[in-house]
Amino acid sequence: MDHEDCFAFLEYLEYQRHYSKYTIDNYQKDLEDYLLYLKRENLSYLKIQYSDIRFYLSYLKEEKCAKATTINRHLSALRGFYQFLLREGKVKNNYFLLVKGPKKEKNLPRFFEYNELEELLNVPEIKTSLGQRNRLILELLYATGCRVGELVNIKIKDLFPEEKKILILGKGNKERYVYYGEYVEEILSLYLKEGRPKLNIQNSSYLLLNQHGKKLTTEGIRYILDQLIQQTSLHKHISPHMLRHTFATHLLNEGCDILSVQELLGHESLRSTQVYTHVTMDRLKDVYFERFPRAKK
Repeated sequence: MDHEDCFAFLEYLEYQRHYSKYTIDNYQKDLEDYLLYLKRENLSYLKIQYSDIRFYLSYLKEEKCAKATTINRHLSALRGFYQFLLREGKVKNNYFLLVKGPKKEKNLPRFFEYNELEELLNVPEIKTSLGQRNRLILELLYATGCRVGELVNIKIKDLFPEEKKILILGKGNKERYVYYGEYVEEILSLYLKEGRPKLNIQNSSYLLLNQHGKKLTTEGIRYILDQLIQQTSLHKHISPHMLRHTFATHLLNEGCDILSVQELLGHESLRSTQVYTHVTMDRLKDVYFERFPRAKK
């Protein structure tokens, strides 16, 4: 991408709005796609009209076969970009504010059943340094519900083992504490005593390290999870977020109130947390028909 307005916008998101690297990378790709489309149609990004946007959305849907979530992300990126241009005095209107994206498909969060999770957790060989680290990754993702971007940024100083809690730096640089139980405590203690000292050849301050002694990346975590799932009998595509979904779903299934789950997940809006109530409704239905005295003859 060679447009200085786009670079200025992305720098604004990083340094002033504190957007995550993942979001900024996606926005950059969306802006690149948009500018390529404008070049093809011989349009100037500073002279866009409402009708041009409608044609662009048709292009995304019909030519690029983009899903509703992808189209909405494009719109979000471009709304922000033109709002930035408006403040800078480069354009007079932000027509993207007038456009509504397609309705999202209702994809319920995918999660592990208890027995599936148990099988996955038992895959890492905890006699090795990398095995201890991999087991810790699984246990932390499930026990705390933290995002993978939050997990890789945990430093040793963020650990409070006496209180079994960890200080997490979340979205928008907002801090919160997450808690863990005895399973994490056991593997964390083992990793800090044996595995991490062997991996820490570069005197890193981060908790999770790769085999070269450097901080693990989010891509590294995803690769590790892909390797682990292949060693199970489970035919599922695993992602770090799937363990976060499992954390929230299992808490609600066991009777935890939704406001507490919201706090533990670090959601600003309750709406983000409410998606998990759809998943737990099946569980509630089973409990009702199993336990309610007059549910069946």
